[in-house]
Amino acid sequence: MNYATRGAMLAAILLGSMGAASADSIPGMRGHDHTGITVPDMKQAVDFFIGVVGCKKAMSFGPFADDKGTFMQDLLGVDPRAVIEEITMVRCGAGSNIELFKYTAPDQKDLQPKNSDIGGFHIAFYVDDVAAAKTYLDAKGVKTRLGPLPVKEGPAAGQTILYFQAPWGLQLEAISYPQGMAYEKSAETVLWSPKDPTK
Repeated sequence: MNYATRGAMLAAILLGSMGAASADSIPGMRGHDHTGITVPDMKQAVDFFIGVVGCKKAMSFGPFADDKGTFMQDLLGVDPRAVIEEITMVRCGAGSNIELFKYTAPDQKDLQPKNSDIGGFHIAFYVDDVAAAKTYLDAKGVKTRLGPLPVKEGPAAGQTILYFQAPWGLQLEAISYPQGMAYEKSAETVLWSPKDPTK
């Protein structure tokens, strides 16, 4: 018996002996509302998310600052003299929203983390056809990576992915799994999907 099989059996025994346990949760938590991203140029970012990705602008507001006190530090954990010049909220299809920030701050750093860096991240958009997405992105002059890559084994089998990059370096992904993924056949919890937002 291999280690993976032994581990799965041990986990099943332990979990079975514990009975059904409910996970703790923030009271009233319903789901992911938005992801916030600080961008170097608001016009460039809005043009990219609306004119290339296909999101829609919902609203813009700001600026926010505190010239003398610690409001910005207390509220947001940033330098007390940080200024949010503008915030723009965009809605992206049937998925959650993206909040774009244009900040200035005395201690501001210009970081472009790789996906492998601690704190690195990417935003994935569900598309109907990853190959069509690649053709479109290439035609728009957007930097794309290897792919479309179909995943054929393991719990994520059934998805196809393609990473691409915004002009200022933000990592993004196009993903599709029209027939679902392998893990769903035996999963108690399935991942939220914009294909069926109520599922």
